[in-house]
Amino acid sequence: MTKNKPIIIAHRGAQSIYPEHTMQGYKKAVQLGADYIEPDLVMTKDGVLIARHEPFISTTTNVSTLPQYANRKTTKLLDGVAVTDWFVSDFTLRELKTLRARQSWANRTHEYDDLFEIPTFEEILAFAKAHKTTAGNPVGVYPELKHPTYHKELGLPMEDHFLKMINEADYNSKESSIYVQCFEVATLQYLRSKSDIKLIQLLGAAGITNDGNLLFTKEDGSYDPEGQPYDFIKNKDKRSYQFFTTKEGMEFMASYADAVGPWKPFIISVTSEGVLTPVTNFVALAHSYNLEVHPYTFRNEDTKWVTNTNHIDEYLRFFEAGVDGVFSDYTNEAVAARSKFLKSH
Repeated sequence: MTKNKPIIIAHRGAQSIYPEHTMQGYKKAVQLGADYIEPDLVMTKDGVLIARHEPFISTTTNVSTLPQYANRKTTKLLDGVAVTDWFVSDFTLRELKTLRARQSWANRTHEYDDLFEIPTFEEILAFAKAHKTTAGNPVGVYPELKHPTYHKELGLPMEDHFLKMINEADYNSKESSIYVQCFEVATLQYLRSKSDIKLIQLLGAAGITNDGNLLFTKEDGSYDPEGQPYDFIKNKDKRSYQFFTTKEGMEFMASYADAVGPWKPFIISVTSEGVLTPVTNFVALAHSYNLEVHPYTFRNEDTKWVTNTNHIDEYLRFFEAGVDGVFSDYTNEAVAARSKFLKSH
């Protein structure tokens, strides 16, 4: 694989400034130099794809303050875990457009709370098509299909509707400025059977041990939805995300995906004492199967990976490790770090 300039993916928009998944946040991220904007996609009651990080919305909108929706609070099983909240699937698009976005991080500015609408995927695609990055390239879109099994079980299958939308917007080839990501495998395999667009397999974990090793189950060995694709769980497939770090797993991914999006400690982990572990062979192994590597999530609040609060150094460590892109909440710092990296190479 040729060494490329790492791409900067604005994680949920310019999330450190504006509430996540708002048009204002996406626009700001592009102004700050992002190559791609990242909308997480969930589906409304009337079958519209909108941008929210999760199917439940109390932490990212003002829904809990609106008396007309008080009776919508309910409990649903999300990937096998009971969650009590307000769910997008219980609202029509028209109703959701009456909500306003809120900053989910307590330590970030809340001056823009309750000002901005929830955008649809259609609106995001239209914005990307109409604008250029600061480098003069098309604005890339990097959507994630969230919890597709959960949506399918609600009678809201996402995949075909998603494919129809991107085909109509002319994002239909390997060269299109789009990556499509998912934690579940079957969805990506289905998309591959229907399209040549770039696909990315996301990898998570249940946590990290004191010495920096990844956990893929709870400490008692029981199931943790962060450590295994949920469609594997449903199909009684015992492979966890650890499988994807092996040669066999990389070969399997390469049969349907173009890239892999691991949680950062798959590449560089950290001990409970704050000591960074050596770079793993993850990037080299992925590259040997022609898979790009885009780790997540770089944010200033995540201080374990930095020394003396120098967040530029964190990006540089991962760029030196060979990653092909990064998901960042702080677009400006990611762009500055890339500039520094490229000047030194």
